Amino acid sequence: MNIVVCYKIVPDEQDAVVQADRTLSFERASLKIGDYDLNAVEAGAQLAEAHGASLVCLTVGGDAVEDAKLKKAVLARGPHENVAVRDASLPEAGSTTTARVLAAAVRHLGEFDLVLCGEGSADRYAQQVGVQLGELLGVPAINAVSAIEVDDGVAHVERAVGAVVERLDVPLPAVLSVAAGINEPRIPSMKDILTAGKKPSHVLSLADVGFDGVDEAIDVVSTCAPERRERACEVFEGDDDETIRAFAARVRERL
Repeated sequence: MNIVVCYKIVPDEQDAVVQADRTLSFERASLKIGDYDLNAVEAGAQLAEAHGASLVCLTVGGDAVEDAKLKKAVLARGPHENVAVRDASLPEAGSTTTARVLAAAVRHLGEFDLVLCGEGSADRYAQQVGVQLGELLGVPAINAVSAIEVDDGVAHVERAVGAVVERLDVPLPAVLSVAAGINEPRIPSMKDILTAGKKPSHVLSLADVGFDGVDEAIDVVSTCAPERRERACEVFEGDDDETIRAFAARVRERL
């Protein structure tokens, strides 16, 4: 079985700075593997270990895809090989372009049984890439997956839809976007990190994967933090019935 897990390199949100005009600055932000993508990597690693499958991690982006520390960070978590598509236009690419480049890269890799994605990227969180990727590859695409078992060419998955848990049998090949609660991503040991440095890693161009461009479906006009509002602060002192009733009445007003 061949498994491909997609991940994205994103700025660390803890380093974001809200500027006076409410725009966000990531100039001093360090880069990391997206938190939601780590769930997909862990899900792929568990399946690969259980079934003796091949596990390739795949990303698209700019120069950051060649960062040795970031490559070790993902390869130390179980994948056998890392593949990246690099182009200066990709760090700011929207979901349409990202999905099309990933689809071209997956086809370039050859036959696959399962493609795993996080539920959304840690920076934009559009939750569109997984479903678009499945459509482009012509295979079933299921999102919000909270459990996966694979048996005889079928993925048995669970996903929460409101208050209901669906259990689906999905024929392979397929694209699954996993929910954040599906697992707890492993913390690599020193041995895992040292071994990761010896695993193969390849960087491809858009031309290598046969991608010739596409117009984005959406133009991002701006990204701003919410307007700051002063917190209302009202203190009720005392434990008598009248104070408690006044407190309860004010809570009901606010709700």
